[in-house]
Amino acid sequence: MIVLDASALLAYLFRETGHEIVGQYIEDACISTVNLSEVAGRFSHDGIDITPLIQHLEKTSITFVSFNQEHALCAAELITLTKPYGLSLADRCCLGLAITRNLAVLTADSVWAEIEGINVNVIAIR
Repeated sequence: MIVLDASALLAYLFRETGHEIVGQYIEDACISTVNLSEVAGRFSHDGIDITPLIQHLEKTSITFVSFNQEHALCAAELITLTKPYGLSLADRCCLGLAITRNLAVLTADSVWAEIEGINVNVIAIR
């Protein structure tokens, strides 16, 4: 299993650069509900009804992982390591899920691979 960052799922949904890499992992992927909110927010921001999106995603094999206390504390511990790279709270939530489940993460944010000390296999799609 692999953790999807919102950027990876958006690339897949919009068929952007790197979507074919995401496609290789999509059948065995999970995403934090925080990152799902980011994806839905992008659609909402663009004026697109999110209901069909959610219905579509619910038909896939993607596992939606509820954000919990363990992920929250892990994300908080990442602030110091990730601050120089400009990672957002949602980015840290994604990494927190990957760390707590000992999984690799798929992202379009290639800078994540440069972060030292996070002990996560980061696969950049671009």
